Amino acid sequence: MVEESPKRQGIGSLEIGLSILNYISSAPKPPSLKELSGALGLSPSRAHKYLVSLLREGFINQVNQTQYTLGNSSLTLGISALRRINPIQLSYDAVDRLNQQIDKTLSVTVWNGNGPLVIKWLDSSQPISVNVRLGAELSPLNSASGRIFLAHLPESRRKQLVDHYYKSSRTLPKHRGRPVTREELQPHLDSIKRDNYCAFFSDYLPEINVLSMPVFDINARIVTVITLLGLDLDTDISEGSYLFEKVRECSELITRQVCGLQKNNTAEG
Repeated sequence: MVEESPKRQGIGSLEIGLSILNYISSAPKPPSLKELSGALGLSPSRAHKYLVSLLREGFINQVNQTQYTLGNSSLTLGISALRRINPIQLSYDAVDRLNQQIDKTLSVTVWNGNGPLVIKWLDSSQPISVNVRLGAELSPLNSASGRIFLAHLPESRRKQLVDHYYKSSRTLPKHRGRPVTREELQPHLDSIKRDNYCAFFSDYLPEINVLSMPVFDINARIVTVITLLGLDLDTDISEGSYLFEKVRECSELITRQVCGLQKNNTAEG
């Protein structure tokens, strides 16, 4: 019988102080002492002692004599943490977990200047037959991840790529089985940017559905795109479907991690 390892002991007062910082950082406006103590289950006198220490160390500032906001020490700490975040590795880890959970083919792409580059590829337990693999450079218009990147590019660069495609290609890009003209493309890209996803329903790969969603950094720039592929018979990627929501959860989780965001925290008395 394997014994459970004892719960690691920590410093309760430090954990409460950090919970106060977390609450201040996530509050929509600088909270008052009353709001802090009520939200975290602390008496006003006890919460005030923590606030005094945080003020002394520069982690918070007082506003209007009654409210509290983050200070320079918190800003320095946050910037330092953001510099150490690796969005590529975070994408790899999240896609590994998602692949184990839903057993679908998944990829991670980055923008190489001209199109998406596949930097991670995970097959499902029933691999699908596609001519895309690790290291492949995809079309900016004929791939779901490409259209995600294209929709977020600066207008001048997007125009260059689009003009080149329509001048050099013999076929028009597709969406839901029909060709997309040059005039129709921009509204299509606008909807992709607005909705934060691009889906292909057997548009380029016969009987293969493809769903791509972006991961953003703190400056709202795309760092990676997560893509799911599967046979149309068992891969429902319509908006609101189970797989759609799982990819959405994955991309949004990575974005939160990259941006240093977190869920609400509470402190215990």
